[in-house]
Amino acid sequence: MPMLANSPNHFLASLSPTDADLLRPHLKSLTLAQGAFIYKAEDLIERVYFPHTGVISLIVGLTSGQFVEAGMLGRNGVIGAGAPLDGSIALNSAIAQVGSSGITVETGVLKHLVRESETLRISLVRHDQIVSAHTQQVAACNALHELEERLSRWLPQTRDLL
Repeated sequence: MPMLANSPNHFLASLSPTDADLLRPHLKSLTLAQGAFIYKAEDLIERVYFPHTGVISLIVGLTSGQFVEAGMLGRNGVIGAGAPLDGSIALNSAIAQVGSSGITVETGVLKHLVRESETLRISLVRHDQIVSAHTQQVAACNALHELEERLSRWLPQTRDLL
């Protein structure tokens, strides 16, 4: 069983011992190849993913067929954190930009656990709010900054996640 207090995933490492004990029996290891989709826009998010390594991009598809990266997460986050909070339909796509490893839990199981633990629910809500703020910041950066400025944000963020 994975240890959570020493987890490479920052969210899992931040959980209280009580919440970690609640979650631990339901976690399974998962490895993703580069280019693997965790979910696509409008999919039902069936699993929540806690990366240990790699970079997961949240991408928005446009009607032109183009895609825009709206955010990046890795060991600092949770992919699909809103799903157990009644946001189980994906608003965007999540794709592994580089190979990734981590652990996962079924959304239905986590939905049940957040009903049992107010502190776990609050942690996921706060994380979801942080991801929302981050994607808004990325959108503003993409709209207002030139390529060099956007690259100056993206390169150190990618380095930090790797």
